[in-house]
Amino acid sequence: MANPATGPHRPIRPFDFLGSAWRQRTLLSDLVRRDIMGRYRGSAMGLLWSLITPMLMLAIYTFVFSVVFKARWGGTDDSRVFFAINLFAGMIVHGLLAECLNRAPVLVLQNVNYVKRVVFPLELLCWVSLGSALFHALIGLVVLMAFFLLSNGYVPLTAPLVVLVWLPLLLLTLGLSWLLASLGVFLRDISQIMGSVTTILLFLSPVFYPATALPESFRALLYLNPLTFFIEQTRFVMIAGTPPNWWQLAFALGLSLLVAMLGFAWFEKSRRGFADVL
Repeated sequence: MANPATGPHRPIRPFDFLGSAWRQRTLLSDLVRRDIMGRYRGSAMGLLWSLITPMLMLAIYTFVFSVVFKARWGGTDDSRVFFAINLFAGMIVHGLLAECLNRAPVLVLQNVNYVKRVVFPLELLCWVSLGSALFHALIGLVVLMAFFLLSNGYVPLTAPLVVLVWLPLLLLTLGLSWLLASLGVFLRDISQIMGSVTTILLFLSPVFYPATALPESFRALLYLNPLTFFIEQTRFVMIAGTPPNWWQLAFALGLSLLVAMLGFAWFEKSRRGFADVL
C-alpha cells in the first residue's frame, strides 16, 4: 500500500495526485464504501437514510418557503415550488464543499495509526472524504430531479452536463482539503474555524437568493466567492435547461486544477512532520 511515486523522497510531479488515486483505486474504493456505510452502521434503515434525508429536507424547504414564507425566486411570478428547487440545488453544492472542508482538518488527527504504525498513502484520506460527500450529493441530485419531474413533467436535457460543471468543483475541494488536512495537524484551531467559515459561505453564496437579487455594487463581491459560479451553473443545467458558460467553465477548471496540484504538493511536503507532531 505504499506510494513510492509521491513519497517524501521523490520529486512531486504536477499530476501525481491523480496517479496516486489511480494506483490505489481498489483501496480507495474500499475506504469510500466503508466510510459511507460507517455513517449508518447500527441504524435500522441503514443506507436508506441517504435517500430519506434529502427527501425530507426538500419537503421541508418546499413547505417553509412556499407555504409559510410564500417566497418566490427573485421576486418573479414563478411557482413557489420553484423557490424550493433552486434552494435545494444551492444547498447540495454548498453541502458538498462544506462537508469536505469541515472534515479535512481532522482527517489525519483521526487516523494517527496510519501515520505512526502503518505504511499508508495518507493523501487518500481526502479522496475518501470527497468520495463520501460526492455520494450523498449525487443522491441529492437524484431527489432534486425526481421532484422536478413530478412538478414540471420533464427533466432538462442539459442535466447530464452537471458532471462537467462539478469537475472543477471536485478538484477545488480536493486541493483545499489537502491544505486543511495538513494545517489541521499543526494548528488544531483550524477545525474550529472551518465550521464558522462554511456557515458564512452559506449566506455569502447565492443559495437562498439568486445573484441577480443583489445590487450591482455588491454583485461583484459575490462573484469573488467560487461557490457562486458552481451554484449558478448547476442551476443552469439542472433547472433552467441551459448549457453552462463554457469559457467560464474552462477558466474554473484550469484554476481548480492548479489549486489541486498546489494543495497536494503542500500536503506531500508537510507530511514529513506529521509523525513528529502526533
